[in-house]
Amino acid sequence: MDLTGIGPSGAARLLGDIGDIARFTSSAHFASWNGTAPIDASSGDQNRHRLSRAGNRRINRALHIMAIVQLRRDTEGRRYHRRRLAAGKTPMEALRALKRRLSDIVYQQMVADAKLVRTGPGGHVGATLQSSAADLNPEIDTSEKSLPGPAEPQPRTSLLIIT
Repeated sequence: MDLTGIGPSGAARLLGDIGDIARFTSSAHFASWNGTAPIDASSGDQNRHRLSRAGNRRINRALHIMAIVQLRRDTEGRRYHRRRLAAGKTPMEALRALKRRLSDIVYQQMVADAKLVRTGPGGHVGATLQSSAADLNPEIDTSEKSLPGPAEPQPRTSLLIIT
């Protein structure tokens, strides 16, 4: 939430969908996963890139909201967008470039936060290789084991009362 444009719900969405940031080898891998990596749409002498429709759309939306908030305020993101426009990019191309830049910033922030917290396997603090967060078959207690099977049917006895 230290980043401009990320509120409580955006931070929760990022943390919930991304999980352990260590699963991404680079910021480019993260950008490809969230759909902010540009797709080449060049033809002939014209070099263009277009917005990817692939990737995690919820994270892409959180980054889009972050970009719009940064454009409305006097931030580095707004200055970056203006530089892209001055360089001859269309407004949509400049927005796509800003979203990619913000994706890199979010990646760097999450990597720094993960180093600060020093999460274990599975992305959880205090996780060990024996914990259920990282182990596919966690050790279970006897009270959690399943019962041996269905009970055997008992013969029905009827009770006849004569008065």
